[in-house]
Amino acid sequence: MARTISIGNQDFSKIRERNYFYVDKTGFIKEWWESGNEVTLIARPRRFGKTLNMSMLEQFFSLKYANREDLFEGLFIWQEEEYRKLQGTWPVIALSFARVKERDYTNARQKLCEILRNIYIKYSFLKDSNVLTDADRAFFDRILDEHTSDSDMTSSLYQLSDYLQRYYHKKVIILLDEYDTPMQEAWLGGFWEDIVSFMRTLFNSTFKTNPYLEKAVMTGITRISRESIFSDMNNLKVVTATSREYAAAFGFTEEEVFAALEECDLGEKKDRVKKWYDGFTFGECTDIYNPWSIINFLDTGRLDTYWANTSSNGLVSKLIREGDRKTKESFEALLEGKRIRCVIDEQIVYSRLIGSEEEIWSLLLASGYLKVVSCGEQYEEGSDQKIPYELTLTNHEVRLMFQDMVRSWFKAVPTDYNDFIKALLLHDLDAMNEYMNEIACELFSSFDTGKRASEKAKPERFYHGFVLGLMVDMREDYIITSNRESGFGRYDVTLEPRDKNRAAFILEFKVHNPRREKSLEETVEAALSQIREKKYAVDLIRRGIAQENIYSYGLAFKGKEVLIG
Repeated sequence: MARTISIGNQDFSKIRERNYFYVDKTGFIKEWWESGNEVTLIARPRRFGKTLNMSMLEQFFSLKYANREDLFEGLFIWQEEEYRKLQGTWPVIALSFARVKERDYTNARQKLCEILRNIYIKYSFLKDSNVLTDADRAFFDRILDEHTSDSDMTSSLYQLSDYLQRYYHKKVIILLDEYDTPMQEAWLGGFWEDIVSFMRTLFNSTFKTNPYLEKAVMTGITRISRESIFSDMNNLKVVTATSREYAAAFGFTEEEVFAALEECDLGEKKDRVKKWYDGFTFGECTDIYNPWSIINFLDTGRLDTYWANTSSNGLVSKLIREGDRKTKESFEALLEGKRIRCVIDEQIVYSRLIGSEEEIWSLLLASGYLKVVSCGEQYEEGSDQKIPYELTLTNHEVRLMFQDMVRSWFKAVPTDYNDFIKALLLHDLDAMNEYMNEIACELFSSFDTGKRASEKAKPERFYHGFVLGLMVDMREDYIITSNRESGFGRYDVTLEPRDKNRAAFILEFKVHNPRREKSLEETVEAALSQIREKKYAVDLIRRGIAQENIYSYGLAFKGKEVLIG
């Protein structure tokens, strides 16, 4: 009989006590404990079982769960006699920063302090013990005070480790889930430097200079650069998407997914599930599925973008929308199902995200939107040049998510973006001009990074984004190709109908040059002349499109003003 599917449950004990559906990941306990690493940072995409695994670690090791053999009986770890003796024998400090999503530093700091304060409340019995001195009790009280200084708060986990070690005569295990959530929000909210200063000091005292620490695990989506928050932490073992360690501990393997489908009488849908949700790669372990989509599919039996819809994807959307020409060209290739080649640096430097294609694709790889197809050694033998990775979109679900993201760029337009496409298909030049000017006026700035983009670059950023919109909304009926030799002056797009009897379109984008053209009308004519002179229609005719079914349009830009002819 199939076990009950529990959506969103991240409490290990509740899942086990109620016999909810669970994939055994207790092998992670043994692998981590035997690793010999003092502090381990594991970066995995969201909804990949990080919180559930941290709950599992806490309930295996924590003294709070002593004599809870029932939670682990029948699982992999309980086959190991020596590990049965370890269960429930260590003082554990477990906390999560997942809730710290404030958009200003004052509230973010307040939430962090609240989380640290609640840890002290859980261990309030220490105040009445004889292991604390009067000075320790005074510190304890200061932590509970809402107006505590940064100095006390950033030392709080260090001091608590000391108190617990004295009380239990054993060093502590520290588990910190979603360590990077406050930093991501700080970058979006504009208070990065403030939050980094607080977190750097907290992490250094907790994980670097803590003689009372036995072992620690930190989880998050990204590996934030050492220079940002992990300075001087040479005891940190970092595990990313390309690392071999813990490759199958987060996410479901194909064997686990297929077994679950059989259990739920959904075995006949294996091929479709594989197309939609397979594709994640960790280290050398391929065919990893994201657990959130699989759990939801087992519950409903319906294919949908479950994982992709669990986040607003605001940061990813901003980076691609405001990216330069090369970024958008690479994104076009990804949407077409192609691979891109890029040097990857898995240490994310948030200050370099805008304007750095390497940082953008590194972030998307860490977030699970891209997967590694192939990569060589980090450096080519006899050279100081890094070998690029080959990357592609992870799976069908991610592709659908990105298509929806591109459509969302145009939702701010007063008129429906699809109205422009309808006008194009009807060859209604007046309507095309009306809609394009509304789109450009409303969205021109949102396709620009602001301070870094030149006036000449702004039109290019816009029409690259516009072309992505065409690709998403017309790809079922048209094969869309673009000429990518453009600097900031020329960029043509060809829309070839899959039905050879339908109309084909050639669009030539051109920025108005006042030295050569007196008006936008002349810029339009220059664009049309280029289409004729370069004989762009020849390839379409060769592929079976009649000359009379090929329509050419020049799109001239002057600031936010657009003229189509």
